[in-house]
Amino acid sequence: MPRPRQTGRHRRPEALSAPEGAPVLVLAVPGNPSAAVLSLAEEVVSIARSELSGLDPRIGFVDGDGDQDSEFPSLRSVLDQVAGERAGEDTAAVVVPLLAGPEASVLRRIRQAVADSKAQVELTEVLGPHPLLAEALHVRLSEAGLARADRARLFTVATAADGIILATVGGEEAAQAAGVTGLLLAARLAVPVLAAALDEDGAIAQAAEQLRSSGSGTLALAPCLIGPEIAPQLLHTAAAEAGCSGADALGPYPAVGKLVVTQYAAALGLAMQQHGAPIH
Repeated sequence: MPRPRQTGRHRRPEALSAPEGAPVLVLAVPGNPSAAVLSLAEEVVSIARSELSGLDPRIGFVDGDGDQDSEFPSLRSVLDQVAGERAGEDTAAVVVPLLAGPEASVLRRIRQAVADSKAQVELTEVLGPHPLLAEALHVRLSEAGLARADRARLFTVATAADGIILATVGGEEAAQAAGVTGLLLAARLAVPVLAAALDEDGAIAQAAEQLRSSGSGTLALAPCLIGPEIAPQLLHTAAAEAGCSGADALGPYPAVGKLVVTQYAAALGLAMQQHGAPIH
């Protein structure tokens, strides 16, 4: 339901509104529930609302055990609440995992919550791989002083890395998916990027050795993670293992909220707009 289009050369892109009676968007948040994780999820939801007005978003914790009225409601309890509100509807909710890549154990628990609920639910894919994640990774690296913010600028960054380890969780499957985003990041930075899983013994150190043996002298660890999936200390340990500095996880970067809405919209057959072109 596009809003009236502005006229003139510099009109803004059309903003979309969710159709009347559209399914609830349920953000499935992994990791241990905490105030910090809840705040991150709320920021992502806020971005999603700004991208698609009329959205009815809810937050459910994959590993939560509270009911829908608690501070950290479980995904199952949120879906049961939606089932009560939207009884008889073909699709009551669209569940979007807050994951940058496939993490089998988390996705298995999400699917179980969906199967156990009484709601008619559609489960989307994870957020990546996607060019917007490469953009977010670039920004996080530049914020940490590990990459130029803009390749077109003529200044140099003394601490800029000439090799990037793209850290993910979820084993080989997740590393392969992150590798696609890594290719996009490598194109942006013009440096080699290797993906490695934090939950595979020795994978980070092996990636670091491979980059150094191919000529990279200054490495950086870039987490291809939203944040809640893993304890922050594990990122520090991985950076130490690789002998390099690391950037922050993606967190509530605007691209994350946009990708959440993109997955939701795809489930409804809507085409979202990004920089004037549809995202599919």
